[in-house]
Amino acid sequence: MDLGLTGKVFLVTAASGGLGRATAEQLVAEGARVFLVARTEDKLASAARELGENARYLAADLSEPATAERVAAAAKEAFGRLDGALVSVGGPPRGSVLGVTDEQWTGAFEGVFLAAIRVARAVVAAADNPVAMAFVLSSSARRPLDDMAPSNGMRPGLGMVLLQLSAELGPQGSRVVGLIPGTVHTDRIDSLISGTPNPEAALAAMGSSSALGRVGRPEEFGKVAAFLLSDAASYVTGTMVGIDGGSIRVL
Repeated sequence: MDLGLTGKVFLVTAASGGLGRATAEQLVAEGARVFLVARTEDKLASAARELGENARYLAADLSEPATAERVAAAAKEAFGRLDGALVSVGGPPRGSVLGVTDEQWTGAFEGVFLAAIRVARAVVAAADNPVAMAFVLSSSARRPLDDMAPSNGMRPGLGMVLLQLSAELGPQGSRVVGLIPGTVHTDRIDSLISGTPNPEAALAAMGSSSALGRVGRPEEFGKVAAFLLSDAASYVTGTMVGIDGGSIRVL
């Protein structure tokens, strides 16, 4: 199947590793060009080198209000166009509903909710054509996670706003989807299991709740994200797509 990604340009946030990096790799493999954004410059530079001539980068913090417009403009300047984005923003702190401070709630709103909306606004404003945007959410968008009150508060609200955004942008030909990953074997997972007596057993336990009985691979997420950003998914918008191995058992 030709995904129609050749020559397209996508902004990819949180691109120094994990799901963002995996998506960037798949987009480039399909002929797209990517502009990578994350806070850690050395990791971004390494990722850009490995991706080759179709990748550029800028180290920046999306929690800062002016960053979204700056990186969208930089992406367009680097490649001459902008066709969409894979938007992944920082995770909020753990905590109970009553135990999270006002400052933590406010920080979660800034870092998770507003950061994503700012990127969407900046991408639409910078592009000269319809765009496709995929936003990385969390299983907390569909069911609450224990001791993760800020995530449980922000992710469902962001998902609902994305549904509204898809309706607002649809008449222009633009598309918006949410991506809900399950447990995917990223560097973060490795760091979590590295201190356990048996890392392999710990990894297997993490994947045991999924219908497939295992954790996901980053490239499995990246391939779905690339497809949804492509012309091959031209009639897919306003929906939340689980990439979870069947672990989130809700409609």
